[in-house]
Amino acid sequence: MPHTRREFVKSSAALTAAASIAPASLHAYVGGSDSLRIGVVGAGGRGKGACRDNLVSSAGVELTAIGDLTMDLARNAREALKQTEVGEQVTVSDNALFGGLDAFREVINHPKVDVVILTTSPGFRPIHLAEAVRAGKHVFMEKPVCVDPAGFRSCLHSARIADEKGLVCVAGTMFRRQKSYIDAITQIERGAIGERLSGTARYCSQGIWWRKRKPGMSDLAAQLYNWYHHVWLSGDQIVEQAVHNIDAIVWAMGGPPSSAYGSGGQFTRPQGSEIYDNMNIDFKWDDGRVVSFKCRQIPGSKPDISNMIVGTEGVAHVNPGGSRVVRHDGELISETPHSGPYPYVGEHADMIRAIRDREHLNETVQVATSSLTAVMGRLAGYTGQEVTWDFMANDSTLKLMPDELTEDSVAPEPYVRIPGRTKLL
Repeated sequence: MPHTRREFVKSSAALTAAASIAPASLHAYVGGSDSLRIGVVGAGGRGKGACRDNLVSSAGVELTAIGDLTMDLARNAREALKQTEVGEQVTVSDNALFGGLDAFREVINHPKVDVVILTTSPGFRPIHLAEAVRAGKHVFMEKPVCVDPAGFRSCLHSARIADEKGLVCVAGTMFRRQKSYIDAITQIERGAIGERLSGTARYCSQGIWWRKRKPGMSDLAAQLYNWYHHVWLSGDQIVEQAVHNIDAIVWAMGGPPSSAYGSGGQFTRPQGSEIYDNMNIDFKWDDGRVVSFKCRQIPGSKPDISNMIVGTEGVAHVNPGGSRVVRHDGELISETPHSGPYPYVGEHADMIRAIRDREHLNETVQVATSSLTAVMGRLAGYTGQEVTWDFMANDSTLKLMPDELTEDSVAPEPYVRIPGRTKLL
């Protein structure tokens, strides 16, 4: 691991450049044909949505394997997808349905799977990604890809293996494929607003689901079922959901921040929820730039998902509804409303095209960087300390996922982190 943030950014760029000119002999083939066979690990709402997006994105694609925590969940996902417009592309046989915590291995190593879609709760993502690249499978992975520094380092290792094998790895950071974001950040990179000085970012919504424990569930099963409210599985809102905006900020500012400082807490979470419902973090860069970031999930509050970057010569508003870049004197530089193509589908179209054209496309380091930035912000809020990128990337010992997890494992004890008492590990 590089020891400083600057070395990390430099080495990541060098790795990407080297991989982009990898010899064709390193690139993985796809079952000896242009047909692509997809397996999904985690077939809940996002998993089924990702399967649908994948199947409508390109011709010659079929879903051939499904894995989830139970066979009933896998079977129900197959039947639900068969009722959609992509039903004819769902060719999952009964012996390609898998349930249990080891279902990911069955799907990934299935001989009729070329590409795996990883859409379980985020805490599992580093483990599943590592298994996928070990098996030589192309990957679509939902954001975030880690919830702790140990997962971040695992993802970097997987990125190197994927490059060595010529595997395509695409992330679910869909704003990277939204035209309004691309246009505005291209203007920023071209110097349209001058030197980047500061910014604000918000991911404020009105709440998230809560699932009541079912009779007979073990503590572990209950946490897996209600995964969003447990930090080891979701990473909290700032990591699981607000990483979209944090990724946009890392992109717009030209790299990850050097430190984070802030606070947060919970007012409205149900009893038993570990996660905060509000967080305010200042992300700082070595040269003095600061982005003030806010996220919350509070019912009845005003939603706001937005980003603003302030430069020496202008301001860029980079928002889901569209973007606008304006000079300080009022001159309009560019304005791009949100329009097609649908970015969720575009992610999969790009992945399939890269696989078929044997192009280098590996977004693992990119999404891992944004995920760790979100984790850094979470730990700043949890501990009340200033947390640095160098500490997170190199020195932190925090590892939330148990080493060996089976259906009989003891679930981690849930608790709400209190700043000033929670230690920075």
